[in-house]
Amino acid sequence: MKPVTVYDIAREANVSVATVSRVINNTAPVKKSTREKVLELIHKYQFQPNALARSLFKKETGMIGVILPDITNPFFPEVLAGLDQEARSKGYTFFLCDTVSTNGDSVEQYVRESQYLNILMEKQVDGIVMIGGRINLAKPERELVSEVAEASKRVPLLLINGSLPGESMTRIYADEREGAELATQHLIDLGHRDIAFAGGFKKMSNTLQRIQGFVRTMEKNGLQAKKEWMLDGGFSVESGKAFLNRLLELPERPTAIFCANDLVAIGAMKAASKAGLRVPQDLSLVGFDDIPYASNSIPELTTVSLKCYDVGKGAAELLHQMITKNKVNKNTKIRPELIVRETTACPSRN
Repeated sequence: MKPVTVYDIAREANVSVATVSRVINNTAPVKKSTREKVLELIHKYQFQPNALARSLFKKETGMIGVILPDITNPFFPEVLAGLDQEARSKGYTFFLCDTVSTNGDSVEQYVRESQYLNILMEKQVDGIVMIGGRINLAKPERELVSEVAEASKRVPLLLINGSLPGESMTRIYADEREGAELATQHLIDLGHRDIAFAGGFKKMSNTLQRIQGFVRTMEKNGLQAKKEWMLDGGFSVESGKAFLNRLLELPERPTAIFCANDLVAIGAMKAASKAGLRVPQDLSLVGFDDIPYASNSIPELTTVSLKCYDVGKGAAELLHQMITKNKVNKNTKIRPELIVRETTACPSRN
């Protein structure tokens, strides 16, 4: 049996589609007898108006699209939690588009981003949020940039914790350079002078910002950031284990490590334990992001909070303002916060 549409209801009630819309959405007065007639038919056919039908009347779908690189990374669900709560309060739901590659191929990831951009625009979503992926590349190919820029001309589009060179797009971000400065200064204030940096990818702007904050703070305190102690190549727990083992093979070892994210720090902590090192007595560790694992590790991880929930909540509010054609600032900055727990202490004098 063919599903009943809003047009069928309007035809049988001998009213316009706009009148049916006003009854469904209660957006304008409708004569009592007409309203009752329409409601009777809605009940008769058990009609459920869908988002596409509503969009015909209101020019809105109530849907926003969110494109992210890997939902299994605990950082992203924290952002989504804030975004979801605020979006729901404003009547939105969202399509979640995970672009994670099956084999770790970044090219495949960017192809998926392109596919999702097109799908979301075909779905006529009210707005799009992008986080991670190409917007975190330090030097993205021009085609990757222009594709997003073109999409932003067709639908409100917001970037979280990223940017696109040469394009002035609306974004909300946590200041990652400042976060790195907080972490590094904390270790220096404890008395550490031999500090390593581990994690991330130098092709990514977020890694470069954290490295810049680290190096700048070291130099400001008259300390040298040793090249052999600057390791990159991953954001995972396994990467953290590998970084720590590489540092242990060197003739000189650091007394503290600033890790590019919490997963790297947790990996380094596990490798240190296997090597017989105590954290923080023999080695201090600072993470970055403040994912839920950070406060549940043993010992609990000192880290930098990027206020993920607040960023997500702010993103939903900004996108709503863009959708409703209100003026917004191009850049909204959230200041990070150092969370001191149990993995940092004064260096051992032994």
